[in-house]
Amino acid sequence: MGFVDEFVSFLNKHKVIGLAVAFIIGAAAAKLVSALVNDIIMPIIAVLVPGGDWRTFVLQLGPVKFLIGDFAGAVIDFVIVAFVVFMIVKYMVKEDAAK
Repeated sequence: MGFVDEFVSFLNKHKVIGLAVAFIIGAAAAKLVSALVNDIIMPIIAVLVPGGDWRTFVLQLGPVKFLIGDFAGAVIDFVIVAFVVFMIVKYMVKEDAAK
């Protein structure tokens, strides 16, 4: 078995192409979720929070700056991504159970 055949066998055995496609789609989905959070959800929250732009909120203790607003935005991003993944997996498991 030549190197090329061995490499193709490796790609097929470990489903590398499928993994690469899933990674690319995941990266695009992450951009979509970030846009949803930054452009739609955060402006609504900013209206509800006194002072407006809460994503720039910084807690400073001496020389240390904690970017609390940015972290809160990342948490919201994560919660949305986790919820979407949960819904997709729940749907797929339900489909498998129906078969």
